[in-house]
Amino acid sequence: MIWKISMNLTSMVFLLLGSVSSIVLSVYELMFNKCYVIEWEIISVNSSVIEVSYVFDWMALMFLGFVLLISSMVLFYSGSYMEGDYNLDRFIYLVLAFVASMGVLIVSPNLISILLGWDGLGLVSYALVIYYQNEKSANAGMLTVLSNRVGDVAILLSIGLMLSMGSWNFLFSSLYLSDELNLLMKFLIVVAAMTKSAQIPFSAWLPAAMAAPTPVSSLVHSSTLVTAGVFLMIRFSPALVNSEAQVFLLLVSCLTMFMSGLGANFEYDLKKIIALSTLSQLGVMLSIIGMGFSGLAFFHLLTHALFKALLFMCAGVIIHNVKGFQDIRYMGSLSSFMPLTSMMMNLSNLALCGAPFLAGFYSKDLILEVAFMSWINVVSFVLYVLATSLTVSYTFRLIYYSLSGDFNLIGLSNISDESVVMTNPMLVLSSGAVVGGASLSWVIFPEMHMICMSGLMKMLVLLVSFAGGLTGYLMNLMNLDYKLNCLSLYGVTVFVGSMWNLPFLSTFNLSNLSLTSGGYVIKLSDKGWSEVLGGQGGFNFLVKSSVFGQVFQDNSVKVIMKIFLMSLIVILLL
Repeated sequence: MIWKISMNLTSMVFLLLGSVSSIVLSVYELMFNKCYVIEWEIISVNSSVIEVSYVFDWMALMFLGFVLLISSMVLFYSGSYMEGDYNLDRFIYLVLAFVASMGVLIVSPNLISILLGWDGLGLVSYALVIYYQNEKSANAGMLTVLSNRVGDVAILLSIGLMLSMGSWNFLFSSLYLSDELNLLMKFLIVVAAMTKSAQIPFSAWLPAAMAAPTPVSSLVHSSTLVTAGVFLMIRFSPALVNSEAQVFLLLVSCLTMFMSGLGANFEYDLKKIIALSTLSQLGVMLSIIGMGFSGLAFFHLLTHALFKALLFMCAGVIIHNVKGFQDIRYMGSLSSFMPLTSMMMNLSNLALCGAPFLAGFYSKDLILEVAFMSWINVVSFVLYVLATSLTVSYTFRLIYYSLSGDFNLIGLSNISDESVVMTNPMLVLSSGAVVGGASLSWVIFPEMHMICMSGLMKMLVLLVSFAGGLTGYLMNLMNLDYKLNCLSLYGVTVFVGSMWNLPFLSTFNLSNLSLTSGGYVIKLSDKGWSEVLGGQGGFNFLVKSSVFGQVFQDNSVKVIMKIFLMSLIVILLL
């Protein structure tokens, strides 16, 4: 056990050093407008060069620094959370492989090398989701990996379509990609990003992936797997300007944002509520990319990573203390027993809601104001307002059930903040959740921009946030929650609470349809006509021909005369 903990700490130290180096170098590049590219050729085919190239610009290095920072805190946190696990060393290796795959994806400017990190994330995420080796984890892992395979196929098709360009460096040929002739490739890249970032109709795998250990969830939902699609769209954003793919991305992400916010208000699983909040924030990022503001999406990506990692760590400490329960109805009044964890959970929740002067406020409020000023349509505007209100509603509902309501756990319970190994990394991230937004806004947006809005539109975000929070808290406080009242609208409740039946559609109907149609195709092709006309048919024809030839080689006069008479009869009949 001592060796495993020391390995844990060693990995944490190296990742932390890498994080500090990356962030310092990114600020240096941003100040002096520099960018470093490393490139070497592997093979050249028909003037198309397959090469490995890595770009170290300020954006890649800053995001890489945040990934390394959060992963180092997660590994330190895992030393206590995963204590007693027989496979802790395997868990650490998987997390390090996960971080390495994300690092390759971040610094890759071409699709060939991006596919390496993209597939690495999918493979390692499957290994982490099935980590606990039970039936639920196996089903969740299969749903996760099959949903992500759709995005892998889209990337592979995009690689084939980019063959005519002579290079796969999309970062350096984004102006040419903005041509209307490349619309199919842009749609494929958008679909790939939608699968990785779990947008409609690929949303079912994200809550299912909560079967993984909580430290993995903290890493996945803040800075690695689900943010890979957002980062790919940020890199590809110059190619999407004024295209139909951009409008498609805007509508799908706004719908996802609304759907996840609505579903979280009907959910009782602590980790799934936070997973749906991640889905909502991913919708915010992709929708602002759909309007053409990729810089704001990157800003929100970084601030969201800080407070979402903290929120999952707080959830892990709570689950650890309440004996493994994840249902929020078993919790309540935890602020009396765990003041430090409750304080940090409230901090991350308020940052998620966009409370003034916390990390989420600087990015989320700016995104909403820019969205309200841009060429947004009425549907997207309404979805933005409703999603903002629903975010605050389910956040305060969660605060009531877990931190400030009635104590609902068993009588003999030992709940405390005594684990320093888990609370110390949370303190580091909580400082980021407080000052990270302001610091990043000074670094990334040093120049001021004019925001011209009416007083009502300027205050709209705060008004709907206040109304949503009040509704979410009071409906539970006055016992008007969806307990008996929802039985009269049971069908609507089930539909809304199950993410518009997406888990059902993703697992049962489509899989049955594909398996049945696949069975018919196998019977008709592999075991049918392709056998008759292919392998077995050719074999039978050759066997009969060889027997026929052998008869002639034996010089059998009887057979030759029989063939001659038959031929004569046929000629006479004709």
